[in-house]
Amino acid sequence: MSEATIQGQSVIGKVAHDHGHAGHHEHDHHEESFISKYVFSQDHKMIAKQFLITGMIWAIIGGLFSVLFRLQLGYPDATFPFLEDIFGKWAQGGKISPDFYYALVTMHGTILVFFVLTAGLSGTFANLLIPLQIGARDMASPMLNMLSYWFFFGASIVMFASLFVQTGPAAGGWTIYPPLSALGQASEGSKIGMDLWLVSMALFIVSSLLGGLNYISTILNMRTKGLSMTRLPLTVWALFFTAVLGVLSFPVLLSGAILLLFDRNLGTSFYLSDIVVKGEILPNEGGSAILFQHLFWFLGHPEVYIILLPAMGMVSEVMSVNARKPIFGYLAMIVSLFAITILAFLVWAHHMFVTGLNPFLGAFFVLLTLLIAIPSAVKVFNWLTTIWRGNLRFTPAMLYAIGFVSLFISGGLTGIFLGNSTLDLHLHDTYFVVAHFHIVMGVASFFGMFAGLNHWFPKMYGRYLNNTMAYIHFWITFVGAYLIFWPMHYQGFAGMPRRYYDYSNWESFKQFIELNRFISTVAMVVFAAQLLLVFNFFYSIFKGRKLKTENPWGAATLEWTTPINPGHGNWPGEIPEVHRWAYDYGKDGREFIPQNEPVGPNESHH
Repeated sequence: MSEATIQGQSVIGKVAHDHGHAGHHEHDHHEESFISKYVFSQDHKMIAKQFLITGMIWAIIGGLFSVLFRLQLGYPDATFPFLEDIFGKWAQGGKISPDFYYALVTMHGTILVFFVLTAGLSGTFANLLIPLQIGARDMASPMLNMLSYWFFFGASIVMFASLFVQTGPAAGGWTIYPPLSALGQASEGSKIGMDLWLVSMALFIVSSLLGGLNYISTILNMRTKGLSMTRLPLTVWALFFTAVLGVLSFPVLLSGAILLLFDRNLGTSFYLSDIVVKGEILPNEGGSAILFQHLFWFLGHPEVYIILLPAMGMVSEVMSVNARKPIFGYLAMIVSLFAITILAFLVWAHHMFVTGLNPFLGAFFVLLTLLIAIPSAVKVFNWLTTIWRGNLRFTPAMLYAIGFVSLFISGGLTGIFLGNSTLDLHLHDTYFVVAHFHIVMGVASFFGMFAGLNHWFPKMYGRYLNNTMAYIHFWITFVGAYLIFWPMHYQGFAGMPRRYYDYSNWESFKQFIELNRFISTVAMVVFAAQLLLVFNFFYSIFKGRKLKTENPWGAATLEWTTPINPGHGNWPGEIPEVHRWAYDYGKDGREFIPQNEPVGPNESHH
């Protein structure tokens, strides 16, 4: 579409916008205080920013922890005096203590899985996009929406405080399996730090449930006129299924965590039986540590998709917009999201193949686990077909989206190994697992998040991110992710166990000393690149290139019909009515047709 047409449209838009404004002038400008606007805001766009910035702070902390334990793994014999200056007794003589090492691994996993990739990703983009893309003034309950952020903030405070207690934060692995996590006397990291971890997670789950119920009711009840479910952008579908997953699975983790608090503090025996600690026979009997694993993974596997689905939705949107082509197989995309949502609940025991699970039951879970490859493959083929022979624009958002698909394919293929119970007996708890889930869930979801951030940043702040910094960040992170996690597959095949503090005493793993050093070095470079992204983000909020038009990417969805800096309520005049699906690109000789444009008499109707 020519520049002139765009300008013509935005002039018309401005006239309509001014006209609409006149009627609404008095109720638009009630004075808001700093507190009601930025702190206890009930505007979904501000709450999205709160989730995003809190998530970014956690991402830096969680990423820093991984750099610290990679330092130990890459240089097991070296001492770094600055570590003792910072961490005191946890790093005496400039070497991280084994206790502190386990605490770092535990907190790194917890923070990135829950606080960054769940709250940071869903909290940000569900809040930002759902009302804007369905044509709603705000969420179904702005009040609950505000509370969902503040429960997350409370969880963050408790988790952060646990880093500073005398005995250190929780150190039982991010899965906090009992009996280690159930007994304070088992280790330093199982004392007060573990209680704080459980309380924090309980607050976090309340936050997720408030958010999820709000997202579901908003999508089902508040769509604008003409916006049937089959005209929704795939982003909204993905966020809808994500919320459903969360509402059904998080309560199970909540019950697991509360029972663990009971075992720790009230003398119950849900997870404990016949235990001896340092020669002392404990009175607990009748509990089962395996019960905790069932409860944990019944959330833990849906959790993988709670993290992945929003990224998938955003990648579909970004790819279609930047390929200037309709998304391929729209209905198949929705059905595959639905299939993933169902199957996510039926595969949890593949995390438990080595617990002495009955092999016949194991075979059942192998089948269900491998079935999830089908909807995943459907999505991959549809993404590849969407960009096939498209008129591609390699914006940073598009590169991150393509990077997501690459990581999702390569990380997903290794899941076929782990889903097979026989192979899993060898590979379980080795570096192969670390490599697999970091690529497919961790890094891939981050790439979905980066794609969303670059694509919708102009909608959030009325300015663009700096492209040069974004391209540098993309290439370092993309290449770095493969250099870090690909070699770990080989270490896993060789049987190198995960969560160990020092491998240099084993003849069999000495061959990996150089490789470990290489991985650690790359990890530090990649972490530095993330700081570039953070700088780009905050710099661009204040100094980025200003938006000149309401629809910078030429996208068809409703969020680009709002003013450049939408107020509370999003549209100053009438809410637009929807006449078509979200992906009218390259149709009837036009580059794109907005969703709110009526269908012409000679048009093929969707």
